[in-house]
Amino acid sequence: MGKPVAVVIGVGAERGLGAALCRRFSVGGYHVLIAGRTAAKIDQVAATIVSSGGSATPIVMDATKEEDIVALFDRAMAPGAGFEPADLVASNTGNNQRLDFREVTAKQFEDFWRVGCFSGFLVGREAARRFVPLGRGTIIFTGASASIRGKPGFAHFSAAKAGLRMISQSMAREYGPAGVHVAHVVVDGGIDGEKLRSRGAAGLRGREDDGLLDIDAIAENHWHIHRQPRSAWTQELDLRPFKETF
Repeated sequence: MGKPVAVVIGVGAERGLGAALCRRFSVGGYHVLIAGRTAAKIDQVAATIVSSGGSATPIVMDATKEEDIVALFDRAMAPGAGFEPADLVASNTGNNQRLDFREVTAKQFEDFWRVGCFSGFLVGREAARRFVPLGRGTIIFTGASASIRGKPGFAHFSAAKAGLRMISQSMAREYGPAGVHVAHVVVDGGIDGEKLRSRGAAGLRGREDDGLLDIDAIAENHWHIHRQPRSAWTQELDLRPFKETF
């Protein structure tokens, strides 16, 4: 038996959720395909994993391009000697920005949808095409509080994330009986990663001492989903720090 392969799409900075997922899956015994847009960032994530005794391959790609996603899954399912085909996929793409609804251009709306929803469709479709015939596999989508409720200034983001949530629910109902576990993780709160930390005190907003979601804690929950017995699968999991209001 070779080493199993996991795929993480939407990896950026080392202090980010995508990178944390890669590290956790590596600790779990997986060779990780690290897919992201910026070579320098994903190369660093791979180097950290290798230095810790794991194995990983960085792959520069665009998750909104069909040909890139198809090529990624072709590689994941035929990874070469010493590896088993992938059975774990995490779709972690997303972008967020507060915009006045009256000022949102058609192109901006489409761009947010392509990253937040369309990319998830591509990942989900290709994963289902490969996993269903094998009768196994885990597909996890990273969602947000915007998946469930719209807030002022975030209509464009909420539309994309709500669409992704419906994709995950439909896939779970369609392919769960075939042995494929599809789950959606609602990240409800600020993530203690590079984006917020780069803003300094303004990014923390008084949420020190576990007031932000720890990236490794989120990744641990993803791993738990993957390891669940099929007699008790989670379709949706919501995560928030204890200081976050519902």
